[in-house]
Amino acid sequence: MKKILALVLTCVMAVSLMAGCGNSGNGSTTAPDTKKAGDTAAADTKGTDSPATKAPDGEKADPGDAKAPAAADGKVYKIGICQQLEHAALDEATKGFQDACTELFGEGNVEFDFQNGQGEQTNCATICNNFVAANVDLILGNATTALQCAAAATNSIPVLGTSITDYATALDINDWTGATGTNISGTSDLAPIDQQEIMMKELFPDVKKVGIVYCSAEPNSAYQAQLFEEALEKDGIAFSEFTAADSNEIQSVVTAAIAECDVLYIPTDNTMAANTEIINNICKPAGVPIVTGEEGICKGCGVATLSISYYDIGYKAGEMAYDILVNGADISTMEIAYAPNVAKKYNAELCEALGITVPDGYEAIE
Repeated sequence: MKKILALVLTCVMAVSLMAGCGNSGNGSTTAPDTKKAGDTAAADTKGTDSPATKAPDGEKADPGDAKAPAAADGKVYKIGICQQLEHAALDEATKGFQDACTELFGEGNVEFDFQNGQGEQTNCATICNNFVAANVDLILGNATTALQCAAAATNSIPVLGTSITDYATALDINDWTGATGTNISGTSDLAPIDQQEIMMKELFPDVKKVGIVYCSAEPNSAYQAQLFEEALEKDGIAFSEFTAADSNEIQSVVTAAIAECDVLYIPTDNTMAANTEIINNICKPAGVPIVTGEEGICKGCGVATLSISYYDIGYKAGEMAYDILVNGADISTMEIAYAPNVAKKYNAELCEALGITVPDGYEAIE
């Protein structure tokens, strides 16, 4: 019996030692929460359309879904918009930009801080400096002065321009290559100036002298005027420039212009665009027609224009913003984009009042 009892005790001790060895070292015991790291990641990204994850229904997300990256990283992008002043063309460009961003970044993934400079450089400078202080992700400068103030405010935050005729002129760049080489890019509102001159000849083949009216404080207007003058010179048509330093001089300048000229040309010019009623009240009674550089001015005081869509160039700037902030595009090498199409348009009411017959191929401004 003693031998049997000793044998039993020996066996029990051996089993205990084996169990102790099995629970030591690199044991595989499980914590109460058995959620795997992969499960946690899946839970965190549920409901997003990231190309690198599965959609909630288990199907692979569409890699072409532009909302995916913005939603996946959980970031809300803050964009400051400085619009130089309020008028139809700039309003359309801002709308196009916001529509593109909302569509591409996704609803709720982008916030806009929209500020109107009221046509004052000091206002635009203050607005852009405030954007920098707020550390926005990107600044949109809508029109030349707004862009120039944004450029002066930061050399690190991406700055996009829209409604800018010529970036080399606006930013004083001599060796222009198509891109700025800095933290600035954007879209241009430059329509083919030589084709605008051809359109003027088509409408007024007997024109003797053209008055070119613009604001001298806007360098891009001067740039357009120069191109238009070159086209007139080739055709042997006389011209004179009539420039206003600001809106207070418009009435006297336009009055002087109609006294000398039988047709006026107003390029894309923000000051003139904001004062079309004044211009129309002078030119319409005098029977002097105006060809304009863009549709907004034409609607207010012109008879015809070869115009671009400001909504389109604003929308394109929004696509560029997405490409920069989400896809990591290098803004310094991003070439300036131009409107894809131009259209001949006319002001039906004013043409009728002035007895002007518009040839086929023109679209009435709504």
